[in-house]
Amino acid sequence: MKTSLRKVTKIIQRYQAKKTKLLAILTDIQTKYNWLPPDAIELVAEKLCVPLIDVYGVASFYHAFSLNPRGKHIATVCSGTACHVRGAPIILDRIQTKLGIEPGCTTKDDQFTLETVNCLGACALAPIVLVDGHYYGQSTPQKVDAIFLQYRKKTKSVKKMKKKKKAGTKNQPSKNTAKKRSGKKVIKTKSTRKQEKRK
Repeated sequence: MKTSLRKVTKIIQRYQAKKTKLLAILTDIQTKYNWLPPDAIELVAEKLCVPLIDVYGVASFYHAFSLNPRGKHIATVCSGTACHVRGAPIILDRIQTKLGIEPGCTTKDDQFTLETVNCLGACALAPIVLVDGHYYGQSTPQKVDAIFLQYRKKTKSVKKMKKKKKAGTKNQPSKNTAKKRSGKKVIKTKSTRKQEKRK
């Protein structure tokens, strides 16, 4: 998704360009683009009259913010002690093989970003995989395969729907072309005009 500076400006204006709202502004930009694009950060610094280095300081301090483009789906594997003991390395290895990427990277189709975290705070469900905010506890390599297959299917169905909508709007004939194709001339009389007005 390309960065729209107009949309970023709207986000900034929503908070009256207040310096105290820097965190909220960055959060909204992160939600919109799934990362903090450099041109958006520069605009925030300019509009809030804050040094660029300070904006980058806030953006790099919080783990919730990403300074690199991320995929549509964020997959996080917990590598905490409980998860590690119960097989998190095997789960992580399986996901890396499945997606063909290392932690901190995004797939070529921009669908998945793989991350690791020290603890997700749900040790009783170890090992845990988090995908788009959904917790998948007591994960196994087989469960992981099923999870990612499910997300792949969702992505394919969404793409098909978008293609159908585009094709539908392109192929839909207008009323004038439909009349021309039928080859019949439509002659409007006083009575037909009255009927149209009633409708």
